[in-house]
Amino acid sequence: MDWHELPSAPVRGSCLGWRDDIPEGGGREVAFGEGKDAFRVLLLRRGEKVWGYLNVCPHFSIPLNYEPQKFLTFDGEALMCAHHTAFFRFEDGQCFDGPCEGARLTPVEITVAATGEIRIA
Repeated sequence: MDWHELPSAPVRGSCLGWRDDIPEGGGREVAFGEGKDAFRVLLLRRGEKVWGYLNVCPHFSIPLNYEPQKFLTFDGEALMCAHHTAFFRFEDGQCFDGPCEGARLTPVEITVAATGEIRIA
């Protein structure tokens, strides 16, 4: 899936916030647009490292969280889909356990400045 073509997809350079806004070992969602056409970016953080993915489970194409800004993460290593217990690695979005094992989250290219500001790459 080419996320650039999705409705409400942000342009290169769009600000996603700050590294310190993401809980250590956890996740945070940033949305562009509203409703079903909103473009939802999931940011995962471990230490200084941040990864960006579409907040869409490849199993059912639904958000990975059940409640706003509540992501089920384990030891800053894995994210679990709140709807059907698929587990994904932070560093590559690979599903390593659950109903979509072998599938991947769709990466969203980001940059993190020395100041901690996160932007779409």
